[in-house]
Order: sequence, then structure tokens, then C-alpha cells
Amino acid sequence: MILEKFNKAFESKARLGIMSVLMVNETLSFSALKELLNLTDGNLATHLKALDEAGYVSFVKEFIGRKPNTNYAVTPEGKEAFEKHLNVLEKLIKGL
Repeated sequence: MILEKFNKAFESKARLGIMSVLMVNETLSFSALKELLNLTDGNLATHLKALDEAGYVSFVKEFIGRKPNTNYAVTPEGKEAFEKHLNVLEKLIKGL
């Protein structure tokens, strides 16, 4: 069954959004992701942590002046997994 090929890491609307935005941007800050996806700090942090633990996103923490800044990017494994997920979704939509 085609549904069994879906990657459970991307079942959440928020995670689909995070991955979609990061696939077309080399890196994005936590605040940019929060604004683009209209998520709360806690909700975004929870989903980013799950994607990080799956090995699909990476992050770099730095300080700009005295203010912390965290930038996120898709890992090569994340890119491959998300592309596979999108291919399965496309097949489902096309009824293949």
C-alpha cells in the first residue's frame, strides 16, 4: 500500500512546512521560520527538535551582539527523505 511509504516524520503540517521552506532556502533563522510558518515558539521548537533527532535538519547557534541566533538547514539525509516523501505523495495524488 502506498500510504506505508509515507515518512512519518513529515506527517505533521508544521513539519511539512518547515521542510518545504528549508528546501528552497539555504538556511533560515528560528525567527524567520516562526514568522513564515505562523507558529508559536514552543510549537516550532518541538517540530525542529523532532526533525533534528531524525537527522533531517541541522542548526548552528551563534550570537549577534548579545542576542542569540539559531539558523537551520536541511541535511543531505533530510533532502533525500523529503524528496522521497514528495514522490510518494505525488503518486498518491495521481493515483499511480
